[in-house]
Amino acid sequence: MVSNKSLKHALTDSLAAIPSKPGVYRFYDVGGEILYIGKAKNLKKRVVSYFRSNVVDNKTRALVRKITSIDVTVTGNEVEALLLESNLIKKFKPRYNILFKDDKSYPYLLLSKHKFPRLFLYRGVKKQNADYFGPFPNAHSLRDTLNFLYKTFLIRSCNDHFFAHRSRACLQYQIGRCAAPCVGYMISSEYAKNIDMLKRFL
Repeated sequence: MVSNKSLKHALTDSLAAIPSKPGVYRFYDVGGEILYIGKAKNLKKRVVSYFRSNVVDNKTRALVRKITSIDVTVTGNEVEALLLESNLIKKFKPRYNILFKDDKSYPYLLLSKHKFPRLFLYRGVKKQNADYFGPFPNAHSLRDTLNFLYKTFLIRSCNDHFFAHRSRACLQYQIGRCAAPCVGYMISSEYAKNIDMLKRFL
């Protein structure tokens, strides 16, 4: 733990112990409860920013008033920090992470449990009975990966209503991104083999 006694005012001595490296930081209250977990490309710069006098956000100011100690974990790079932060937030569910939460949660690949499973990018709470792969820190790269997976394993991307009401193969079949199981172009046993290979790949 890095003492926060002087952080709120002087900062100099306490911040000397925080490296200028990528990683994850955790803010604790007087009882040792984690208040907030964050990531940073530069831990020292990010942590210092919370204690500047010009912070105007009321939630951040309320958070800073409760911080008594800080813990940091250095990671090899920023991507590792992103993934570690995500996993720690899910594990500890800090109060201020919930207050600060927005729609920028990390995406997963979701593979449904249907007879002909659907593969698609998913954000949010894991409520569905499905296989989840991730989280992934870069949504743009994940979409490129998803396109590769469709072309390689020919897994459907369409929703259930669209799938159930097809009378002929759609454009995804025509451009080589789906095997069109909706109209019987691939039987369930062959589709299941593709699903198995997809899972092994992921």
